Amino acid sequence: MKPSERLQSLDALRGFDMLFIMGFASLVVAVCGLWPNAVTDSIASQMGHASWDGFTHHDTIFPLFLFIAGVSFPFSLSKQRSLGLSTGTIYAKIVRRALTLVLLGVIYNGLFRLDFENLRIASVLGRIGLAWGIAAVLYLNFGVKARIAIAAAILVGYGLLSALVAAPDVAGAGPLTREGCLAGYVDRLLLPGKLYGKTFDPEGLLSTVPAVVTAMLGMFTGEFVRRSEERTSGSRKTLWMAAGAVALLALALCLDPLQPINKKLWTPAFVFAAGAYSLGMFALFYYIIDVCQWRRWTYFFKVIGVNSITIYMVQRIVRVSYTSEFFFGGLASKLSPEAAAVVLSAGYVAVCWLLLWFLDRKKIYLKI
Repeated sequence: MKPSERLQSLDALRGFDMLFIMGFASLVVAVCGLWPNAVTDSIASQMGHASWDGFTHHDTIFPLFLFIAGVSFPFSLSKQRSLGLSTGTIYAKIVRRALTLVLLGVIYNGLFRLDFENLRIASVLGRIGLAWGIAAVLYLNFGVKARIAIAAAILVGYGLLSALVAAPDVAGAGPLTREGCLAGYVDRLLLPGKLYGKTFDPEGLLSTVPAVVTAMLGMFTGEFVRRSEERTSGSRKTLWMAAGAVALLALALCLDPLQPINKKLWTPAFVFAAGAYSLGMFALFYYIIDVCQWRRWTYFFKVIGVNSITIYMVQRIVRVSYTSEFFFGGLASKLSPEAAAVVLSAGYVAVCWLLLWFLDRKKIYLKI
């Protein structure tokens, strides 16, 4: 594979990641409801976020998407430079993409309702735009060693600040609690409009800072794969990435007793835990798809991956559940409530996928 070639595994992995918020998580919960027991209850619980401290599979979706965006940047940058784009133009593209994602996030939150007092500014897409954009600027301006030092400084600084400084407007609450965390105080102080949790926003300002490191981990990975392409075999790169995932997991487990894994605060332990999962999954997909070139099975996921932002926005704007009910409601009405939930959830996934399949066939993609 040439250094500038697009990694086939990225679209498939992005599609696998997005599948869970395209209705598949609800389908898993519905299927588990057919045979309720300790095992299926445990599986179903993984399809929702941890209430505060802790780590579930659903907590991996957001950071994996951000990690993938990071992995793709070294390849994208190499292509832009090969086309002769100036540094100024590349900076402009980074800023435009970051601001576009922020805007789409505000639209997702209900911008067109024109209820600005209750409009939530923070968003998943906004955090992706800001964290990826900052990481991209760091990538352009610093070498590997300097960026490692910056990433470490961010995590140490944020970790100490979060652990030692409580919100000054809440008496008696610990700094790592929902009520007393400094991140919540910064949101209350600086974010206009409505906060997701009234007093705290999981995509708020301060907790976006460590998310930059999640994007940086992706860029370190993409840089490693791209630069070592000609001198290191794909199998060896996969082993190195698997070892890196184990190392990140070890760091997460070591930090967890000191400052728990917490997605809403995006703690350093969460950065490492999510990084371990993301790097491990990328290594797996990279080995199967780009090294072994077993690709026929990937089409289902690629259809989602190449239009991931599209389906994320469509689900907010269009009532896909109505379409699923229209086509599958009759069958569902003949079944038990548990089986009906499975049919309607599967129908929801099918409707979303068929829409993306149609767009792919027509070569229609939302490019940001």
